[in-house]
Parts: sequence; C-alpha cells; structure tokens
Amino acid sequence: MRTFLVSIKKEDKFFVARCPELGVTSQGETLEEAQANIKEAIELYIESFGIEELPVEKSKPFWTTVEVAYA
Repeated sequence: MRTFLVSIKKEDKFFVARCPELGVTSQGETLEEAQANIKEAIELYIESFGIEELPVEKSKPFWTTVEVAYA
C-alpha cells in the first residue's frame, strides 16, 4: 500500500484531480467522481509503469494557500 498526494480543484464545470508525484491528471463532474477517477488513473499508471523507481515516501507533504495583495 502506498499513499499519493492528490490535488483537486474546481475548474469551470469539472473537478480536476492531479497527482504531481506521477504526473497523472483526471477529472469528474463531482468531487467524488474526480476522486474515484484519479484513483483509477493512479492504479492504471502503476499497472503500466510500476513505482520501483519512485523515491520512497519519507514524510507527508504539507500544502497550504497563501493570499497576496496585488495591484
């Protein structure tokens, strides 16, 4: 079992899901559909390419947002 970081963002009519570790992207009309689709896309990636050459996960990344002012 391995955990992959996934980012999901609403873009127009779809939720777009991205796994930056693998370069895999998917989408869905709902958040739940996007989650299921990215999971399937990751599983297909692993089935096709494996994960042997990926670095071993040492720590969980921390993602946040930062608000900046602009003119």
